[in-house]
Amino acid sequence: MQILYSLLTYLLQIPVAAYWLIRAIANRSYRRGMGQRFGFGYPKMQRCIWIHAVSVGEVQAAVPLIRELRRRFASHRLLVTTVTPTGAARVKALFGDSVEHAYIPSELPPAVDRFFASTNPKLALIMETEIWPNLYRGCGVREIPLILVSARISPKSLRGYSRMLPLFRETLSHGIIIAAQSKADAERFRTLGASAIRTWVIGNIKFDIELGETLASDGHQLRKQLFGDRPVWIAASTHADEEQYVLDAHASLRNRFPELLLVLVPRHPERFRDVAKLVEQHGFACVTRTSGESCGAATPVYLLDTMGELPLFYAASDVAFVGGSLVPIGGHNLLEPAALGVPVISGPHVFNAQEIADMFIDTGACRLVTSTQELVAAVQNLISDPEAARFAGDQGRKIVMQNRGSLGQLLKLLEPLIGASQGGRRPS
Repeated sequence: MQILYSLLTYLLQIPVAAYWLIRAIANRSYRRGMGQRFGFGYPKMQRCIWIHAVSVGEVQAAVPLIRELRRRFASHRLLVTTVTPTGAARVKALFGDSVEHAYIPSELPPAVDRFFASTNPKLALIMETEIWPNLYRGCGVREIPLILVSARISPKSLRGYSRMLPLFRETLSHGIIIAAQSKADAERFRTLGASAIRTWVIGNIKFDIELGETLASDGHQLRKQLFGDRPVWIAASTHADEEQYVLDAHASLRNRFPELLLVLVPRHPERFRDVAKLVEQHGFACVTRTSGESCGAATPVYLLDTMGELPLFYAASDVAFVGGSLVPIGGHNLLEPAALGVPVISGPHVFNAQEIADMFIDTGACRLVTSTQELVAAVQNLISDPEAARFAGDQGRKIVMQNRGSLGQLLKLLEPLIGASQGGRRPS
């Protein structure tokens, strides 16, 4: 199966190249590091610890881990790879030149070989679940310890992977350690062929979120400067078609709360301009973050068109709707607003982190909505009932605090592996 899979990657080389070329034409940020998609232009490294985080969400989740790795293993350079330019920008904003950044290579065997030859990782850490047979095999044949961090796999994904069970059984046979989010995730990985003795349940590292001691007060100060005393709700990480729900809801909410301000935060920066036009088409005046202007008393929408400031604006809001959930994207991080005590609203499509979402919904920390009308009702209730908002916010903060500790368990797994990569015997 591995041979057939590798042959397929060769057959797909032209479509893959065409895909990246089209992305680069449509979005200038994809032109940087284009050669790395095919294994060229990687930094020459030795004794490197490699962390892969697909995009912004995974990069943010990896922040405590990366900082702790820098502190504990200062003699090792860190390489952080991403798939998306937005993930790359977040790495640069958070860590500057203290870590190396590169784009992950495609699954073409020569690209994978060139990646390993240049970067020479001694340990590989893959955030959440990204299963690439050739990349994982590359770690296995080079005896590079590989650990899947906060690994998760949904029942739907399991059914898809099971159709190619021999391939994934072989992929997971290379001494890979699974640090699963839950017992259910661990069992699904075992079903795919992961070793029972190398599969651990450590929880979700996202609960070890670091937001900074002054973030809450900084958010309150920002709110005072930009918004005054107006009620504020934020719609964060929204996707195409989702802004329609949000803007329709805001129009209805303004009938009840004429001073209500919406902070709108599209997920992808290439959509900022299109979303600004959509806001205007709905008849709303709009102030953007990049304009540097504060909102007048009558300004209905504030568009956050920068990267990396979402937590600050969560702290400046009364209610948070977390996007990617009214459309079938799978939902985004509920933990950032919850850690700040902000009551959370989500759509029904939360399969990217179903167990976390269920925990929030069951305890009243999150309101689940499926339509514009339900979104209106949820925001209206939380704006008009401070006690209900305070209860939801307290419940969310409590969930975050009670589930912290995954990072410590992960580091216990990593230390002997890093020791093995420095000349000791690799753990079985």
